[in-house]
Amino acid sequence: MNQPDGTKVAWLDRRTGSLELLVEEQRDAVLDALAPYLATSSLPVVHRALRSEDDLAGNRPGDALQTKVDELAPGFWRWVLARMSGRRLEVDSWRTGLAGERRVGVELERLTWRGWRVLHSIPLAGDVDIDHVLIGPGGAFCVNTKCHRGARVWVGDDSVRIGGQSYPYVRKSRAEARRASSALTRACGFPVEVQPVLAFVAVAELQVVPSLRDVRVLQERDIATFKHLKTGWGPDKVELVYMAARDRRTWVRP
Repeated sequence: MNQPDGTKVAWLDRRTGSLELLVEEQRDAVLDALAPYLATSSLPVVHRALRSEDDLAGNRPGDALQTKVDELAPGFWRWVLARMSGRRLEVDSWRTGLAGERRVGVELERLTWRGWRVLHSIPLAGDVDIDHVLIGPGGAFCVNTKCHRGARVWVGDDSVRIGGQSYPYVRKSRAEARRASSALTRACGFPVEVQPVLAFVAVAELQVVPSLRDVRVLQERDIATFKHLKTGWGPDKVELVYMAARDRRTWVRP
């Protein structure tokens, strides 16, 4: 596919349904123009050359939080005074979250032996990130990690209660999954449903209302159960979605 001046913007292999996008700014126009041909393919996808600086596969669990911890880390004497007075520092809560993401990351990585792919600390526009994205035979999942050591946690249809306080974790998980689904669908050229997961770390008790069906709620030790999920995603589709997900450019568009 060429522009009027002859500049090539895309190349389509009609036999395989593989679409190579050469000019990112023309993505929407290319997909619209080639829609009749892509519709005949069972698995159309846009391939883009992946630069090393855009490859998210090397991100470690909690990388985004580690950056925050490094920024807020107090000097030695400030740390000593805080510990002597029993006062918690702002950085302490970030360290707790970092430990939680690392624990969940370890459990998710174990699934790679079962044909799953995992990404961590996915950066989004607006200086926020998705903790983990899991892609495999059971589909695609957006994992939001919360660490509340020794807490009793009640999860309702829209919010979470811990120690008398309410948190919008359920709504946030849904919103992240919708955002991930939109980004991956746009990048892949075919619908990609992303399911939200809320993973709690080190809690003493976890209660979930039976009516909550669209968000998976679990503890980190339950992540192993994903290895039994099967929804018809073959290795080819898993790899296509994973390749789109590991590209930083997939996520930065608003």
